[in-house]
Amino acid sequence: MEKQGQIIKGEQHKDVRGTIFFFNDFDMTVVRRFYRIKHHNTSAIRGWRGHKIEQRWFHVYRGSFEIKLVRIDNWEAPNPFLKATSMILQAEEDIILHIPEGIATSLTALSVNSEIIVFADYAIDHASKDDYLYPVDYFKN
Repeated sequence: MEKQGQIIKGEQHKDVRGTIFFFNDFDMTVVRRFYRIKHHNTSAIRGWRGHKIEQRWFHVYRGSFEIKLVRIDNWEAPNPFLKATSMILQAEEDIILHIPEGIATSLTALSVNSEIIVFADYAIDHASKDDYLYPVDYFKN
């Protein structure tokens, strides 16, 4: 199993009519829902939010985001010194970031009005059963 996140690279086809952007390597058979997040400024931090069993896939389609990831060791009282990794996702890169179960994330927009689409593999009625929130300054690394 992957440790943090996995990148799924998008592709595109251009002709005289325009450009088609596609993600043929993104297997959506387990996706149950999706939602969009828009940050109106670059000071808001959304996180830390983690899931023991749910997976997420993030796709920035406008602007850019810094996404921080940390694998949780103890859901009730995680070690605040767990190693967090950071990734920058930009709309121009055409990628999807897969976040497996067991990871907490933090999102910060790097440009005003950035938007991200989040795909999830469980329906909304399950979300409250697998939702772990920690303060934005909880993890020290």
